[in-house]
Amino acid sequence: MLYVVILCGLLSIVYGVWAIQSVMAADAGNQRMQEIAGAIQEGAQAYLTRQYTTIAIVGVVVFFIAWWLLSITAAIGFLIGAVLSGSAGFIGMLVSVRANVRTAQAASRSLGAGLAIAFKSGAITGLLVAGLALLGVAVYFWVLTGPMGLDGTDREVIDALVALGFGASLISIFARLGGGIFTKGADVGGDLVGKVEAGIPEDDPRNPATIADNVGDNVGDCAGMAADLFETYAVTVVATMVLASIFFTGAVAAQMMMLPLVIGGACVITSIAGTFFVKLGASNSIMGALYKGFIATAVLSAVALALIVAFWIGFDTEFTAGPKTFTGTDMFLCGLSGLVITGLIIWVTEYYTGTEYRPVRSIAQASVTGHGTNVIQGLAVSLEATALPALIIIAGIIVTFQLAGLFGIAIAVTTMLALAGMVVALDAFGPVTDNAGGIAEMADLPAEVRATTDALDAVGNTTKAVTKGYAIGSAGLGALVLFAAYTEDLRHFAATAAPGSIFEGIDVNSLFSLSSPYVVAGLLFGGLLPYLFGGISMTAVGRAAGAVVEEVRRQFKEKPGIMQGTEKPDYGRAVDMLTKAAIREMIVPSLLPVLSPLVVFGVIYMVATPSDAFAALGAMLLGVIVTGLFVAISMTAGGGAWDNAKKSFEDGFTDKDGVVHQKGSEAHKASVTGDTVGDPYKDTAGPAVNPMIKITNIVALLLLAVLSH
Repeated sequence: MLYVVILCGLLSIVYGVWAIQSVMAADAGNQRMQEIAGAIQEGAQAYLTRQYTTIAIVGVVVFFIAWWLLSITAAIGFLIGAVLSGSAGFIGMLVSVRANVRTAQAASRSLGAGLAIAFKSGAITGLLVAGLALLGVAVYFWVLTGPMGLDGTDREVIDALVALGFGASLISIFARLGGGIFTKGADVGGDLVGKVEAGIPEDDPRNPATIADNVGDNVGDCAGMAADLFETYAVTVVATMVLASIFFTGAVAAQMMMLPLVIGGACVITSIAGTFFVKLGASNSIMGALYKGFIATAVLSAVALALIVAFWIGFDTEFTAGPKTFTGTDMFLCGLSGLVITGLIIWVTEYYTGTEYRPVRSIAQASVTGHGTNVIQGLAVSLEATALPALIIIAGIIVTFQLAGLFGIAIAVTTMLALAGMVVALDAFGPVTDNAGGIAEMADLPAEVRATTDALDAVGNTTKAVTKGYAIGSAGLGALVLFAAYTEDLRHFAATAAPGSIFEGIDVNSLFSLSSPYVVAGLLFGGLLPYLFGGISMTAVGRAAGAVVEEVRRQFKEKPGIMQGTEKPDYGRAVDMLTKAAIREMIVPSLLPVLSPLVVFGVIYMVATPSDAFAALGAMLLGVIVTGLFVAISMTAGGGAWDNAKKSFEDGFTDKDGVVHQKGSEAHKASVTGDTVGDPYKDTAGPAVNPMIKITNIVALLLLAVLSH
């Protein structure tokens, strides 16, 4: 079965190669379009090369620390996770910066042709994320249990897999944060001077920040999201395998450790099949076409899940995990619950970010009365948007726990993430269509082409928001599985502790009592981390955007011919400036979730008992999960709503009194202000909280492994 899983992972690579050849064979447009696309490619390549060089230095240090504290197998696991996570994003970005110009050219033929190229390029990134994550875990598990001859439940195997998840997480937070600072520094800075001060359109070639903005779309939304969901996928599969190794014994343990890999392998096939359902129908609904692919993938995945349960574990077979006894049917229902949770979170996110629904329209209406009311309403929507996703996740936790305990929650999250290939395809579609619109504007293509790319871009905005909602929901549940792995690992080490061990005498059942001041301190410390992290991230974007504003103003002042079209802006200056700023600014906040668990454990250990230190650390993990979930949902949904409120003015927004407000009106300018607040919310701080939640949990798991040696 492991060979079959590996074959499924390889099929995603085969699909990626085929799709890349198909995209690259498409018409790349005229000379001017290719020049603009070349500048975007060059900027994106330069940024990612510099970013990964910086990350590699950190990675080498961590590799040797893992080797020293744990084992060579753990160090290699870390390396595999880091390299594959970076590769998924890098390859996806290389494709998207070549697909953008081809999408613009295809859009000059028809809406359907533009959609086909954009989605296919997104599907490449999506299937690479799912395939490489599956291959990374499955192949390394095979190496450890096959050629090396280790038992799957052996601690060395578990530690190596957890280290693989940590490698993926570390790359993810750097990619998410660095890419987010770059893209939003360019976007906000370019908008403030271009749209508000100079009164020129978005993507106007006269704006010196335009190329940097297009570069940022790729390094943030494509490479960043790819690394993010790669990490969530790999970490969730690993956490489920860790729980299986603790809850079950013998042949059943091997069977259950394989279950998340088997689900992932089957759903790679269903995701590939789902991509062929994305076709524009008679209604010309772009979102409808994309949803056809998603729904087909979900339905096929449900069928695949039923087959897996029937032939791999049996519907009527009984299992016991901790105090809970359940059947294969219960686990099937848990997997179905994961699919339902995914669908509901996507629906709620679309409601809060879609231009035709109340939340976005309320922000647009608030823009009519000024900048301040726009910001107030946007903040109100961002806070309100946390309620329904939280209730969905709460219901999912209760239902799956009732069915099959903690392992049931893990299976639900695994099934959610099995759809990652299709969901990332929807996300990577966004930056491609955004870039296509920019190229159409800068290359002076006919207005009808820009109208087509704008229609694709508007949907791309929604799909990016939807994907972030999915990523956060799955990350919250995934982190809960990691927390369960922490408590069960602690229980395991306490039960097998030798005399004098740090784990001796620990009673996990009474460890997290709220009457303990150390537990309360841990909860509060964990709760503050997402806010502090978000604040540092927002400040970084503000500084980067401020530098871009000054640079664009300087060029407009020193080169008056730019506005007349007689002088060419220096695009490279803004790209280089943002590259340096993003690399510099991402280091400190990225290390915050890595060092915090160590600090909390170390400080409490010095002033209290080992039990208090483990309790404070566990409570800190819960605090991070709870506040991190709300901070991330609030920021991403609110930012998406602000963005689409601004876009609603571009086609003319009719207010409650029947007055139409066009692009360039005072109401539109107020909406731009709101969007500049929402941009770092939804594309930098909010999404980066996602890997941050999981890194703290993984570091805690690794700390247990180190202390047990």
